[in-house]
Amino acid sequence: MAELIDIIRDRRSIRRFAAEPMKDQDIDAMLDCARLAPTARNNQPWLVSAVTDPDLLALIANSTDHGKFIKDAACCFAVFCQADEKYYLEDGCAATMNIILSAESLGLGTCWVAGDKKSYADDIRTILNVEPEYSLVSLVACGRPTEERPKPGKKRADKVCFRDRKDG
Repeated sequence: MAELIDIIRDRRSIRRFAAEPMKDQDIDAMLDCARLAPTARNNQPWLVSAVTDPDLLALIANSTDHGKFIKDAACCFAVFCQADEKYYLEDGCAATMNIILSAESLGLGTCWVAGDKKSYADDIRTILNVEPEYSLVSLVACGRPTEERPKPGKKRADKVCFRDRKDG
């Protein structure tokens, strides 16, 4: 258990990646972790893509507003969910976090790039030839980090967490 807690505590967004491919077994493991995410009513409304083709990575990167670094990643995971499902966003975010935490456990870096409600969401869906009933939830750039893990300040727990609050 301590390992997972350390992974969560140490994880940071990475935007600079080594120019080396990821192992197929790592990509497959991360895809498997995505599909095992918790989901409302066990609907599993997701469709998850692992993009490694440099031309597709460049197309995806150029479509985003804040994800230009995706073109330099070894892989970009695109998480889609059936938009008519009531909890598609929550389910897709759970799958996204499973991708991010599994990458961290493999010594890889990631950066979550927004997808849901972004102007480029339909463009990404079209680029990846995904059916219209699916909505883009997130993009996750992934690869071997070439930068030091940033150390952004985090709010203290007592400023953002509480227990047993009662009105009045």
